[in-house]
Amino acid sequence: MNYQKTVNFIKSKIGAPPQIGMILGSGLSILSDKIKNPVKIPYSEIPGFKNSTAPGHGGALVFGTLFGKNVMCMTGRFHYYEGYSPSDIVYPIRVMKLLGARLLIITNAAGGINAGFDAGDIMVIRDHINLTGANPLIGPNDGGFGERFPDMMAAYAPKYRVLAKKAAENAGIPIKEGVYIGLTGPSFETPAEIKAFRIWGADSVGMSTVFEAIAAAHCSLDTLGLSFIANKAADLTDEKLSGDDVIKTGREHAAKLEKLIEEIFKLL
Repeated sequence: MNYQKTVNFIKSKIGAPPQIGMILGSGLSILSDKIKNPVKIPYSEIPGFKNSTAPGHGGALVFGTLFGKNVMCMTGRFHYYEGYSPSDIVYPIRVMKLLGARLLIITNAAGGINAGFDAGDIMVIRDHINLTGANPLIGPNDGGFGERFPDMMAAYAPKYRVLAKKAAENAGIPIKEGVYIGLTGPSFETPAEIKAFRIWGADSVGMSTVFEAIAAAHCSLDTLGLSFIANKAADLTDEKLSGDDVIKTGREHAAKLEKLIEEIFKLL
């Protein structure tokens, strides 16, 4: 993959390099509307990037200033269930690193496995379980990004988890912390699967994030993960799960995530 071609193309379009990379999940792309002096580049124009086909995903990089910080914001991501390889999915993460980002903020819309979670809650990701059966580092190792066997003990940087909880306190936003389990999708989980995941210690479930966090750890890019709880998982509700409802809930509660991000940026 020609990362340098991608980086050179992006540099020709933007001004200041990003300090922070962000991935906005389902229904959460409206946060990018707050970016000042935005430069928007559709994925279709960027060498090496794929197109985002998932509903509720904007499909563009947006550069500019958000709450006083220079950001590179993905309005939508790439998913395994879209038919993309793990290396395709994490390509933007490595580009962020090469452009100079020091922090990656990953957001996702997830189902709440923990019985104490409700739709609209925000969970700081403490750790994850990768149940996709794949890994973006399979194949020849690119030593320019990191070592062959990266440590995952602190894939979600402890100092930024503490900072996020402090920011939530400052903003008066109740916040959860827990373990995210990543599956391939695109089908939702069965009630029996959810019961098993809860026994394993998972608190939220989704179809993204784990590949991105692995790639970030590989290239020593600090990561803060935020799960937006869009619905209760299959064994906790009698309601039919719907992708449209996930997007709708994300949009309805996006202001809460926006306020949390603002407070996080103030503390950086």
